[in-house]
Amino acid sequence: MKYGSLILEKKEYVYLKRILNISGYAENHETQKCLARLLEELRTAQIVDDDEMPYDIIRFNSKVTITFDNGIKETVQVVIPTDRDINTKKISVLTPMGSALIGYSEDDIILWNFPNGIQKIHISKVEQEGSYNGIDITI
Repeated sequence: MKYGSLILEKKEYVYLKRILNISGYAENHETQKCLARLLEELRTAQIVDDDEMPYDIIRFNSKVTITFDNGIKETVQVVIPTDRDINTKKISVLTPMGSALIGYSEDDIILWNFPNGIQKIHISKVEQEGSYNGIDITI
C-alpha cells in the first residue's frame, strides 16, 4: 500500500461510516463480509481535509482502472449508493468492488475476498471526476 493505510477525506469518511453502520444494509452474507472488512480498515485510515487529499486516492466519483490477475482490465467509477448505474459502470461504495477500492491509491495491489473468492487486483489508474466536497451527503 503506497501510503501505508487508507486515506479518506473527512466528509466522505463521515458519510461512509454512517451508511456502513446501518444494520442489515447488505442483501447477502458475502457483501456483508466485504463491508465488515472495509469498516475494519476504516479504523486505521488517515482522515484528511479535502485540500490535503493526494490526487491518486480513490474517493467518491473517482474513475478507476483495475487489472485482475488474469489480465482483464476494467474501468469503473466509485459513487455513493444513490448514484450507482451498472450500465455506465458506476458502482456503489457498498458493493464488494466499491468497498475494496475506496481509500486505496494508484499502483496499489489489493487482495480482497469477493463473493466468488479471493482476487488480486492492481489499481493501474485513478482519475478524479469531481468530488462531493461541499455538498451535503445525506442518506
